[in-house]
Amino acid sequence: MVTLKELVEKLNLNVFSMENPSETINGGYTGDLLSDVMGNAKEDSIFITIQAHKNSVAVASLIGIKAILLCNGRVADNEMIEAAKEEKIGLFGTKENQFTSSYLVANLLK
Repeated sequence: MVTLKELVEKLNLNVFSMENPSETINGGYTGDLLSDVMGNAKEDSIFITIQAHKNSVAVASLIGIKAILLCNGRVADNEMIEAAKEEKIGLFGTKENQFTSSYLVANLLK
């Protein structure tokens, strides 16, 4: 497990929203097809994607995902940020691609 605060600090992530820095994640799922994420992602995980819109937050909320990491330099718009704050889901960004981001997150979770 790793806290959202540790995740941000160790991976040097951009923070769009982090209502609960002590929230922990214990897994992750990488994908861009939201129906696939809904069917396969697990609760208490991080969702790694390039889908920078509020529907990603809605899917994360349904599953119990604790954080979303936007890759490839994607920036969350105000609508997505507000949705993440409302659902208390950490929302972060990185310039790294999804492959590299998944590897880095998986190494932290070991």
